[in-house]
Amino acid sequence: MNKIETLKNILSSYKKVCIAYSGGTDSDFLLNMAKKVLNENVIAIIGDGRMVARKDIAEAVRLAEKAGVKYYVIKCDAFSVEQFRMNRHDRCYYCKKNIMGGIISKAKELGFDVVADGKNTDDAKVYRPGAKAAKELGLASPLFEAGFSKDEIRKYASQMELETWNKPSNSCLATRFPYDTELNEKLMYMVEKAEELISNFGLKGARVRLHGNIARIEIQKKDFGKFIENENLIAEIKSLGFKYVTLDCEGFRSGSME
Repeated sequence: MNKIETLKNILSSYKKVCIAYSGGTDSDFLLNMAKKVLNENVIAIIGDGRMVARKDIAEAVRLAEKAGVKYYVIKCDAFSVEQFRMNRHDRCYYCKKNIMGGIISKAKELGFDVVADGKNTDDAKVYRPGAKAAKELGLASPLFEAGFSKDEIRKYASQMELETWNKPSNSCLATRFPYDTELNEKLMYMVEKAEELISNFGLKGARVRLHGNIARIEIQKKDFGKFIENENLIAEIKSLGFKYVTLDCEGFRSGSME
């Protein structure tokens, strides 16, 4: 039996399922597969917290609508979680418990006892404290159970003509700050808007890491020249409240704050 058939069998066994939905490649593939298998017996719940960029929430809503499923957006107060607010090393564990706890509660209220996430086999190979929280909460991980890697998910999502098949991985805005930095709305806004300015200029996948009043910009090395030459863009970034704007010579890399 191939992995697609295995996944279909797993989803069928749920009868009804709520997908904890972010609009990323994994959760979008899972949502669309669940829709094929369970039709109206699948819903999506999107956790809306300040650690998620506004454009990402809007994109998740659009994609859920495109998938043709009922969806709900619930507010998550991440700043009420001390480990998140103080950006502790294990913040993901506590933040995930906060968000997924809210999603599970909403799902049960709607009559859905099974909540599934988009965990894949590659996620088990890296440091993801949030995965521990998901396991403790009893979330189902059908993609992981069926043995799907990230590359396989992208391959099948492409075959299904899902627009998210090659969507770059994203991360919570808290990853833009050094550990043990107290987070607040203003700081989140600054890095979100700075990344939005860079993206609107045409440089995709940028990360703006904040160190005090310094914005350390991570972009692809091939884009260094474009960024440095654009004085207006640099001035706009500084206008958000940064005193200095620097370009990281190592370029973009995931998890550089680890």
